[in-house]
Amino acid sequence: MTACCAPASSAPPVPSFLQFRETEELWRRFPGRERLDGDRVALTFDDGPDPDATPAVLDALESAGVRATFFMVGEQAFEHRALAREVADRGHEIALHGFEHREHSELSGRAARDDLARGLGTIEVATGRRPALYRPPYGRFSEDSYAACRDLRLEAVLWSAWGMDWEPLPAERIAELATRGLAAGSIVVLHDSARYAPRADARATAEAVPSVVQAARAAGLEVVPVGG
Repeated sequence: MTACCAPASSAPPVPSFLQFRETEELWRRFPGRERLDGDRVALTFDDGPDPDATPAVLDALESAGVRATFFMVGEQAFEHRALAREVADRGHEIALHGFEHREHSELSGRAARDDLARGLGTIEVATGRRPALYRPPYGRFSEDSYAACRDLRLEAVLWSAWGMDWEPLPAERIAELATRGLAAGSIVVLHDSARYAPRADARATAEAVPSVVQAARAAGLEVVPVGG
C-alpha cells in the first residue's frame, strides 16, 4: 500500500522529507522507495520544464543512456508545452510537482486540491501522459494536499539523496552530494530549472549528470525512472 493511498482512519502522519530524515526506521520506508527492487536507483528532476536547462539535461541523459522521472510544475508545462512534450517523447517518466511551486501548508484545503488537479490536467494535456506520481514542493505535504493526492490516485514520492543544486554549486559538488551514500533503492533529486531557487541558472545540473550516472554504475547500480 502506497503512502498516499492509505485509508484516512489508519493513515500515518502526513509525510515530509524532513520527517523521513528523522529516524532510520522511517527512512527505510519513505514514499516511492518500494518501487525500486534489485540494484536500481532512480534519477529525478523537479521544477521544469525550462528552456534554459531542460534541453541540456535531456541531452546529458541521452548521452549517458538513461531515463529519468521529471516532476513537472504545471505552470512551466503550460508555458513550455513543446518542451514538456519533448521530455515525454524522449522516453522519460512524467510526474507531477503541482501547478504552482507553493508550500502546501500555506494553502487552504480547496486551494491545495485545485493545485494538484489543475497541475495534473495541464501536464497531461502538454505531454499526452497522465502523471501517476506526485512530489510536493519542498517535500512537504499539508493534510489537505495529502488527502488530495490520495483522492486523485497519485502516488507520493519523496527522495533519499539530493545534489543541493538549488544553490549556486559547481557540477562536481552537485554530483558528489547526489551520490554520497548511494545504494540500491535510492531516489536522487535534482532540478532542471532555477526558476524557484536562489541560483541564477541550472546549467551545472546537466553537467553533473554524467558523473552521477558513472558513480551509480561504478557501484553496480542501474539508473532508472521511479516507475522502472
